[in-house]
Amino acid sequence: MTPTKLILPFMRPVYDLTEEIAPVMLRAAAGLFLMPHGAQKLFGWFGGPGLEGTSAYFQSALALSNGYPAAVAAGSVEFFGGLALSLGLLTRISAGAIVILLLVALSTHISNGFFAFNGGYEYPLLWTIVAAMFWVKGGGRYSLDALIGREF
Repeated sequence: MTPTKLILPFMRPVYDLTEEIAPVMLRAAAGLFLMPHGAQKLFGWFGGPGLEGTSAYFQSALALSNGYPAAVAAGSVEFFGGLALSLGLLTRISAGAIVILLLVALSTHISNGFFAFNGGYEYPLLWTIVAAMFWVKGGGRYSLDALIGREF
């Protein structure tokens, strides 16, 4: 395939150098951005409600009869799934779980409109799209999946 003719050809070495590292940076950022949300739910860190508060919220806001399992699941996907995604470990499984979690989050924010500033679905939609990309593409060359030579 012939390389695209660049408007700024002097940038080609920069683009070539960063071509494979850019997805690693995005994968790491996505996972690391999710982890504090899970820590809030699971451990009460960063001013979060912990499992009891998250469970109570899920029971009231989502009308779940027992919000505790949902709180554990959501917090675990965000914290442990985010960690796995950031490392590129079981990338497709962790990214798939994150997509499913974020689709639920989208459903709870959709009535608030688009903008995150108003409690809308902008933030979960963005991270759903990012996680979906890794669900489809996998962790890539610079991932623990590649290092161990196994991937789903």
